[in-house]
Amino acid sequence: MKVLVTGGAGFIGSYTIDLLVEKGYDIKILDNFEPQVHHNKRPEYLNDSAELIFGDINDKNLWRKALSDVDAVIHLAAMVGIGQSMYQPVHYLSTNTIGTANMFEVILEDKEIKKQIQNVIVASSKSIYGEGTYTCKNHGILYPNPRSEKQLLENDWEIHCSKCGDYIKPCGITEEKPVQNLSIYALSKYDTERIAIDFGNTIGLPVTAFRYFNVYGPRQSLSNPYTGVAAIFLSRIKNNNPPIIFEDGNQTRDFIYVEDIANANLLALEKFDGVNVFNIGTGEPISILEIAKLLIELTNSEIEPTISQKFRAGDNRHDFADITKAKENLGFKPEWKTKDGFKKLVEWSETQDAIDTYKEAQEEWNKYFGG
Repeated sequence: MKVLVTGGAGFIGSYTIDLLVEKGYDIKILDNFEPQVHHNKRPEYLNDSAELIFGDINDKNLWRKALSDVDAVIHLAAMVGIGQSMYQPVHYLSTNTIGTANMFEVILEDKEIKKQIQNVIVASSKSIYGEGTYTCKNHGILYPNPRSEKQLLENDWEIHCSKCGDYIKPCGITEEKPVQNLSIYALSKYDTERIAIDFGNTIGLPVTAFRYFNVYGPRQSLSNPYTGVAAIFLSRIKNNNPPIIFEDGNQTRDFIYVEDIANANLLALEKFDGVNVFNIGTGEPISILEIAKLLIELTNSEIEPTISQKFRAGDNRHDFADITKAKENLGFKPEWKTKDGFKKLVEWSETQDAIDTYKEAQEEWNKYFGG
């Protein structure tokens, strides 16, 4: 089988390609070496056995070339950055939404391509959920709205039940949770997911949409301030700057190692022939403060994280995955323990330059939305 991996030069894409090559697949890559990530250069880690097509997913003619002789597509190409998406909405929607629509339009228009393609896997994101899922001792499972500015200004960080006012406890998010799409990035990833699912159902094409939770590991860009909190913290630490933590640091996320993500992509390729969405995480919450402390420990740094007690509009308090559906349908099981995965990230980072651009990213945000 020949597989097209869009965004194959990227973090998740490159690990997916390495695994597929190891399993005997023939690989084609479509990538534009995004300047914000790759600085317009081919990354050294990119698998030499894969055929490379350089270009943009908004070019339909390039899609025709990329799709012409492949049996399956793993569509990972996207702009990534929640904060940045809020002041570059056209760029994010044109890349993530329209780029995906271009792929399906080409599949529809070309009968030979449509006949050849047997499977499509697309990258969605846990960001579509917004605030997490909670349970109230009086009212059961709840899907609360984002916290109000008034609540956050009072440094009241946790979530209250909208019915009784009690504090409520976070629990794993299932795929049935209503989405909130609190950023343009989240909206664009939901667009990606829904476009794929809708066309999959309409033309009878197997489609898997993966809602990835917080992915980390070697090959993350350490100089891109929009790449994810683990890389941002590590870049700060390597430059002898403290990680900046919003709120009180006790907000939780679900961090999953990149090789587990690559394995999920392989499982979808080999074991699933329906049309569906799946959470891909560990199911184990960890606080942002714990992540900062773990990275400081693993780098043997004496830096103390800065807990700002400030907040960002649109940030949710807790989210972590319920991965029951992926376990039952795909046999997915995350293999990497958190500390082991972060140890790998830190070891790799010792060979990498890291430019701390956190301050510049914050100034850019403040330019549009204030301090």
